[in-house]
Amino acid sequence: MAGRASVQADKKSFTLPQVPKIAIYLVGFIPAVWLFYAGITDQLGADPMRYLEQGLGLWALRFLIATLTITPLRQLFSINLLRYRRALGLLAFYYAALHLTTYLVLDQGLDVAAIVADIVKRPYITIGMATFIILVPLAMTSNNAAIRRMGGQAWAKLHRLVYVAAIGAALHFLLVVKSWPPEPLVYAAIVAVLLGYRLLRSMVKKTSPRRRPA
Repeated sequence: MAGRASVQADKKSFTLPQVPKIAIYLVGFIPAVWLFYAGITDQLGADPMRYLEQGLGLWALRFLIATLTITPLRQLFSINLLRYRRALGLLAFYYAALHLTTYLVLDQGLDVAAIVADIVKRPYITIGMATFIILVPLAMTSNNAAIRRMGGQAWAKLHRLVYVAAIGAALHFLLVVKSWPPEPLVYAAIVAVLLGYRLLRSMVKKTSPRRRPA
C-alpha cells in the first residue's frame, strides 16, 4: 500500500529541472539590455523616450505577474518554482527602478519642480511613484537575514504588499496608455485573476470546518 501511494504521489507531482538562480537574472536582464541598445542605435521609433520608459515599466509588471503566478502553479498544478520567486520579485523591482530612473534622469533631467508638478497633476505618475515606494521595502527585505531579523510572520505580512504593488502597477499601465487598447486590459485582467484566486482560496479556508483530531 505504501509503495502504491508513493507511486501515485510521484505521478501527481511535476518536477522541473533546476536552473541556477544567476541564470534567471541573466535572462531577465536581456530585455533591458536590448531596450537600451535599441535606444542608443535609434531603433525605438518616433518617440524613443516614451517607448523606453513604457518598455521597462511593462517588464516590471510582467515580472510582478510572474512572481504572483508561483503560488497558483504550485497549489493547482504541483509545479514548484518557489526557489525562483525571490529572483523574479527582485527583477520586477530592478525594472521598476530602471523605469523610474529613465523618467527622472532622461525624461525630466532631474528637474525637481517639474517632477513634483507631474506627481501632483498626473494620477498615473502619482500611482506609479506610490507603487515604487511599496516595492522598496519588499526588495530590501528579500533576503534570509531580513526573515530572521523580522520573524517569519512579520516578514510574510510585509510582503503581502506585493498585492497592492501589482494593483498599482496594472492601474499605472492602464492610465499611461489612456486610450485603453487590449494589452493593458489583458494585464489588468491577469492581475485581477491572480489576486481573486488568493481571495477566494482564503475565504474557502475560513468557511471550511476544521477537522477534529481522531
